[in-house]
Amino acid sequence: MSYLLYTLAVIGFILAILVSIGLHELGHMIPAKAFGGKVTQYFIGFGPTVWSKQVGETEYGLKAIPLGGYVKIVGMLPPGADQLGERTDDGALKIRKSNTGMFTQLISDARSAEWELIRPEDEPRLFYKMSWWKKVIVMAGGPTVNIAIAFFVLWGVFGIYGVHENVVDKGHPVVSSLQECLLTWEDQGRECRASDKPTPAADAGLKPGDELISFNGTELTSWAVAQELIRDNMDGDATIVIERDGEQMTLHTQTVVQERVKDVDDTSANPETAKVGFFGMSPESHVVTTKEGPVYALKEMGVMAENAVHSLLRLPVKVWHVALAIVGVEERSADSPVSIVGGGRIAGEIAAHEGLDVGEKVASFAFLVGGFNLFIGIFNFVPLLPLDGGHIATALWEGIRRAFAKVFRRPDPGHADPAKLLPVAYVVASALLVMGVVLIVADLVVPLHLQA
Repeated sequence: MSYLLYTLAVIGFILAILVSIGLHELGHMIPAKAFGGKVTQYFIGFGPTVWSKQVGETEYGLKAIPLGGYVKIVGMLPPGADQLGERTDDGALKIRKSNTGMFTQLISDARSAEWELIRPEDEPRLFYKMSWWKKVIVMAGGPTVNIAIAFFVLWGVFGIYGVHENVVDKGHPVVSSLQECLLTWEDQGRECRASDKPTPAADAGLKPGDELISFNGTELTSWAVAQELIRDNMDGDATIVIERDGEQMTLHTQTVVQERVKDVDDTSANPETAKVGFFGMSPESHVVTTKEGPVYALKEMGVMAENAVHSLLRLPVKVWHVALAIVGVEERSADSPVSIVGGGRIAGEIAAHEGLDVGEKVASFAFLVGGFNLFIGIFNFVPLLPLDGGHIATALWEGIRRAFAKVFRRPDPGHADPAKLLPVAYVVASALLVMGVVLIVADLVVPLHLQA
């Protein structure tokens, strides 16, 4: 049964991402057509065509590699002022090709390919002739759809399944578990080794179920009081009074200084850390469930978006470390990025996990899909071609130039020309391709697993 659930979840995750890609492309196509643009192709996937159907002027279809999608909007690149040619007998505009340099030739070839199928009747509908704000709406439509999907999915999770929070019982804290060995901030999550030193809690002889009465003579009326006292104690002596099996005992040890999150409630990707006193225990707690609405979902998306931006800024470095993990130079970090393959594996492990009930599995699966959509949306807003954000930035630059010219009564500078940035686009696309391949290989060779 677990293998069946695993397989179904992997397939379900891939289908969910493909649906998200399809809706993303609709976010481009619908406003493009609404503004009078001509869309000749709408495809999910890349590579060889698996299926397609012509409906009006648009060909809809599926391709073999389910790692993205695209819509073909006619006239994305304007003809260069020095490259206008004559129309051939069938009406296509023949662009004069330049051979003055590698980059110039690359741009010229791209313009030529863009204009091969454009007919005279298409010219009023060309994308580059749209107003700058229409271009922004068309190009922002796709990633905005992904962010909207994330919002509704997460709202559903928080509103139906609820938010489950561990709340420590009031009064003297009771030890729930111990961290047996001292681990650095970077090593959190790995298993203890024989060479690791014991934590102060383990060294003192604390056991699960012990009730903490006082710390260095101060009564522990709550877990928050215990945390503050331990952190402030740094590497000082520690005398702890506990109650075990109805009898009070006094234990002696010494706290150690370790790097820990400065604010224990900080859940961001790069929380501020500080050197504080450390003991190595967790208190007993109970789960409180609350049903939250759209405002809570937006707040959580804000935190997730901040984490995503931090991850994007470090993406090349993280992928490099993933590559090192592939060849066995280092272990793969638990916070390393994953591809759709890795996401599918995690979805499968969620479904097959025997320690989760049905509600937890559905909520975790939905949260995974919502998180992927949020990241896809934010990633596509990065202002670099060939990403949607690059086209948005180009359109905004056109609007700024034209507004500046109008205010200062200068000649209209004309349409922005994204073709001039094609060399950058090819470099970015190549880098994304390499990073994508590395992550897919890593998800097959050194996959991340669901944390217990």
